[in-house]
Amino acid sequence: MSENTVAVVADDLTGAGDCVVQFARAGWRSHLALGPALPVGERTAVAVVTDARPLDTDAAAAATADAVSALVSAGSQRLYVKIDSTMRGSVAGQVAGALAAWREQVPGAFAVVCPSYPALGRTVSDGVLLVDGAPVATTAAAHDPVTPVHESDLTALLPGAVRVSADGDARALAVRLAQAGETADTVVVDAVADADLDHLAGAVALLGAHAVPVGSAGLAAALAPRWGDGADSPELPRIAVERVLVVLSSLNEVSLAQADELVRAEAGIHVLVPDSAVGADDAVASWLTGLGPRTPPATVLVRTPEPTDTGRERAAQAASSLAELVAAVTARARPDAIVLIGGDGSRAVLARLGARSVRIAGSVAEGVPLGRLEGGSADGTVVVTKAGGFGTARTVVDVLANLRSYCSHQEVNP
Repeated sequence: MSENTVAVVADDLTGAGDCVVQFARAGWRSHLALGPALPVGERTAVAVVTDARPLDTDAAAAATADAVSALVSAGSQRLYVKIDSTMRGSVAGQVAGALAAWREQVPGAFAVVCPSYPALGRTVSDGVLLVDGAPVATTAAAHDPVTPVHESDLTALLPGAVRVSADGDARALAVRLAQAGETADTVVVDAVADADLDHLAGAVALLGAHAVPVGSAGLAAALAPRWGDGADSPELPRIAVERVLVVLSSLNEVSLAQADELVRAEAGIHVLVPDSAVGADDAVASWLTGLGPRTPPATVLVRTPEPTDTGRERAAQAASSLAELVAAVTARARPDAIVLIGGDGSRAVLARLGARSVRIAGSVAEGVPLGRLEGGSADGTVVVTKAGGFGTARTVVDVLANLRSYCSHQEVNP
């Protein structure tokens, strides 16, 4: 890697994809790395997944520090820390770990935190994180089965953080950030609109490597063109997508509603659910036998069953069972595209398929990147990733329509 390589360290897979696609849009060659091999090359953005979101503070710090250190050792001179836009999980630990590793090469570095993503209804006003105008702790994020959010003030979520006003031009903001960073490890900044994020990105860019941006895809979108040379994204030729495998691992109430709407809207859709009493291969063989001479339907939904309990161990077991079933469906039905909804399950699925990375090419909707799998049993398959907790009931229906339309005019290969 080189100074022309951006390192994106993300706490889950769907967030990593959503963040690195912002660099693809700005003309960077963008990859979501799924193993130890890191794609290299000039003007490359590489996202690495730590799986730190559900970890405790110390474990999250260690996982994040390890990821940053590996990317620094590979030569990266720019770092972006991708966190959940609703501040779910171990954000404080992630920030601490990233800074500890980054300071090995940039002493005195500090974090600039702004999870705002106005396009998806996430904003920060007076230091309070809002989702569609409501404090985050009063929204569905408060009821997340694994990583609930119980505070809305960023300085409460990030102990020791100080808030800096975003008033004035970018240079004036950069001065205030630098002054705050002399005494605090973490600085939080408001942003209620894309223009505010662009303003903040200008200040962060002026500060160089001493300011470590921490946020969602919103801030990444503002930074990507500032860190690059303004090159356009490549024009991509055509490919056909007809058969789509949708994989729902998220238990967020938003994503569950989206799955229900997909079943209502997609004529002929088949729904498969992992069954601990039946092996994945046997379940898929039985399903295909039941189809008789018919080909598999255009849309298949594989979804996690309703949980009987909660917690990290249960989530890991569910993700593993889901991954086995998806691998069996993929091997036998050969979908043209796989749509993955929910970070933990997506990670397990791609690991089971043996993919080494995803070459990110673009988006089919805001917050919904797509690319092609590189390596493994589904090498070359189009893949779309989406976090579970955003959108309307129609979002997944629209994503599938956009995917089929997009891929009739675009190629998702480099």
